[in-house]
Amino acid sequence: MNSKYNFQYFQGSSLSDLFAQDIADTSYGFILNYPATASWAAYPNGNKYFIQDGSSEASKTSLDKLCQKEPWKNLAVLGDRIPGIVIIPPPKSLLEYWQEHFGFKYSSIEIMDRSTYLDDLSHSVRFDKLITLFPFDRLKPEKHAVVPDTHYRLLSKVTLNELGVQCPKYKSYNLHQVNLEDIQLPQFPYLIKTSHGLSGEGTYIIKSPSDLNYCLEEIRKYLDIKLLDTIIVSEFVKNEVQNYCVQFYVNKAGEITLIGTTTQLVTPEGNYLGGVIDYRRTDMSKFFEMIANVGEYAHKQGYFGVIGFDVLEDQDGQFYAIDANFRVNGSTPLCLQRHTLLQLGKEVAKYSSSYRMEGTLESILITLKSELARKDLIILSALEKVKYGKIYTELYAIATGETIEEMQHIEQKLQAKGLQLLP
Repeated sequence: MNSKYNFQYFQGSSLSDLFAQDIADTSYGFILNYPATASWAAYPNGNKYFIQDGSSEASKTSLDKLCQKEPWKNLAVLGDRIPGIVIIPPPKSLLEYWQEHFGFKYSSIEIMDRSTYLDDLSHSVRFDKLITLFPFDRLKPEKHAVVPDTHYRLLSKVTLNELGVQCPKYKSYNLHQVNLEDIQLPQFPYLIKTSHGLSGEGTYIIKSPSDLNYCLEEIRKYLDIKLLDTIIVSEFVKNEVQNYCVQFYVNKAGEITLIGTTTQLVTPEGNYLGGVIDYRRTDMSKFFEMIANVGEYAHKQGYFGVIGFDVLEDQDGQFYAIDANFRVNGSTPLCLQRHTLLQLGKEVAKYSSSYRMEGTLESILITLKSELARKDLIILSALEKVKYGKIYTELYAIATGETIEEMQHIEQKLQAKGLQLLP
C-alpha cells in the first residue's frame, strides 16, 4: 500500500450513505436525470450549460435512456436518506425486485411532472439543495448543491490539465474566436473532443482523413445549433494496455473515501459499454497520488460528491488521465456492490448497459429467479419495449462470480436461458 495516504474504502452500499456526511445541514434531493437538448425536452440546456448529447435530432440521446434507464440505475442504489427525483417512475415489478434484493424501502422517491419539474424545484420549499449529474440552465443557481458555474467548469474536458495528474498533451480552442479550418492539427492518430460530451458523444478518434471529415461535420452541426463553444485536440495514448475508471468521494471537508476502480469496456469508437471489477485484487494504491491531487483540486473549487477519472495505462506502466467526471459515474453502482458481493464470496463482477431478453420484466424475473436469488445477476434498470409485435426488455445489470472464469460461465448459463449481451 502507498503509506503516504490512508484512504479507506466506503463501508456502505448506497449513494445516500455516501452523501450522508454532507447533507445534514439542510434538505437535499437528487435529480437523477441529465439535462437534454432534444425537441422532447421541456427544459433544454441550450443557454449556458451546453451538453453535447447528439448533433442532430436523429442522433440525440433518447428520452428512454435519459429519463428511464439511466436514472433508474442510480435510483436502485440511492438508498433512503436522500429523496430521488424522477420524471418517469420505475415499473412496479422493478421496484419490488429492488426492495427484495437491495433491501431499501424506496419510500422517498419524488415523481415530478416532466413539463414543470425544474420550475417546481426552483421554488420548492421541501428541497433547499439539489445534487445533480450536470448543471441545469433552468434550475435556480442557488438550488444546485454545487455552484453550477463551478460544476460546469469541472466537467469540461478543458480542465483536465489543471487537476495535478499526468494527462496527454492537448490544446483547447474557443470556436467563437478561432475558425475550425485554421486549427493546426497533429499527425494521425489524435483525438478531438467537445467540451461537455455525454457518454462518449463528442469524442472522435482521428486515424484517417475520413475520420477527420466526419468529426468536422459533427462539430459544424453543433455550432449550427449553438450547443458548442470549445473543443480540445489531444494526443493519442499509444500502446495502451488497460483502461481504468478510478472512483472516490470527496466530502465538504476535503476528506477522501475510496469507492472502487473498474476496468472499462469501450467500443473501438470510444463509446462506454460497462465495467469489470475485481473487488479483492484491485490495488487502488497505485492511483493514490492521482486521487489525492484530483480530490484536493475539487475541494478547493468547492465541489463535494463522487468523482471518477478515466486512466489509460501504457505498456511502460505510465498512467494518463484522459477524462474526469465530477458526478456519479456509469459504473458507480457496480462499485457499491463491493461488500454485499464479497460477503457471498463473489469477488468479480461486470456491469453492462447492453443486456436484452425477450418477454416482460415479470416473466424475466420468473425465468431467472434462481440466478437472481443467488445474485449471479443483479438488475439495476429494466425497460420493456415492443418490436414487430414482440415484447422484449432492455436491462442494465451486473453479472457476478467468485472468479472471472466463473462469472463468464454464469453469463453463458444466463445466455442459454435467453439473456443476450448486445455488441
